[in-house]
Amino acid sequence: VQLQASGGGLVQAGGSLRLSCAASGSIFSINHMGWYRQAPGKERELVARIFSSSVTNYLDSVKGRFTISRDNAKNQIYLQMNSLKPEDTAVYYCNAQVATTGWSPTNNYWGQGTLVTVSS
Repeated sequence: VQLQASGGGLVQAGGSLRLSCAASGSIFSINHMGWYRQAPGKERELVARIFSSSVTNYLDSVKGRFTISRDNAKNQIYLQMNSLKPEDTAVYYCNAQVATTGWSPTNNYWGQGTLVTVSS
């Protein structure tokens, strides 16, 4: 299973970016997909996650500014980030919990990080 993330970049405070992540490979089902981020000197934290049921979780500091969405047919997720702040600067990682067969447990997969830099 591979996760391909894209969409990071440099933006001014108050601006917007959209991250995308596509899952490919031997996929039977995806329980949930999401985005984590890690800023320099800090631990990785969950930013947003969406379940196959469309239930979503958000980090408190991004609620109302970020929106996660999912295209189940394409095994893709998107993170629309609005009103970006300098403290949102981090490497963002795509994550997915995937079952590769109908009888196997799910495993956790990570994509390569994509850097988001918000200038003040």
